[in-house]
Amino acid sequence: MTLAIVGAMHEEMAALLPVLGGPRRTTRRGGREFHHGEIAGQPVIVVRCGIGKVAAAATAAILLDAFDVPAVLFTGVAGGLGERVRVGDVVVGDSFLQHDMDASPLFPRWEVPLSGRARFDADAAWSERLAHASRTVLSAPPAALQDFSPRRPQVHRGLVISGDRFVATAAESDRLRRDLPDALAVEMEGAAVAQVCHDFGRPFAVARTVSDRADDAAHVDFSRFVSQVAAEYSRAIVLALLGAT
Repeated sequence: MTLAIVGAMHEEMAALLPVLGGPRRTTRRGGREFHHGEIAGQPVIVVRCGIGKVAAAATAAILLDAFDVPAVLFTGVAGGLGERVRVGDVVVGDSFLQHDMDASPLFPRWEVPLSGRARFDADAAWSERLAHASRTVLSAPPAALQDFSPRRPQVHRGLVISGDRFVATAAESDRLRRDLPDALAVEMEGAAVAQVCHDFGRPFAVARTVSDRADDAAHVDFSRFVSQVAAEYSRAIVLALLGAT
């Protein structure tokens, strides 16, 4: 069983590719490089999808169709929305919604037209495994996290919302919390992957490191957080998930 491990940004792939072992090869489809190999003896395909819902959906479709992967695992960063969600925490998504989907009055707000649903559920078993791996990693978080948050990081489970916009103002994050009070985090890819995996009938799971609070300071030190903390989280969570020591 070859698992797909997907990230949106270069830094996440740069952290994962050095631990990719076994017989390695790279294939190219749809302008993307798909890296085949093994991590802890588990056959995997590691790929950077790019940022945004279209990029994520295209990558997921290629993985599921051309490579026939049985499951898709996504790792990356997100902005925290939930009251208790703080920088350095990890959110494992149980369900996903596109906060910028609005075909009303033809369809209810947020509902994907002709699908009959707005929320797409992640696979429970894979999500539990990701949450367990995340807790293991957070029990000894990277020292660099102290530069961003002195508190002990936590793992959260719940709704993650996606949209083709980097949420970076307090006004916008307040609006999202008002409209979707159970949303824990906001990002730009997860709900698209969820919809594609639902259409293919394949399981998926997503773990997001919280890089900011999706407010007016969201852009501050974002790149440094991704390279120094989030990329290390991604590698460590994948290794813990696959049983590497």
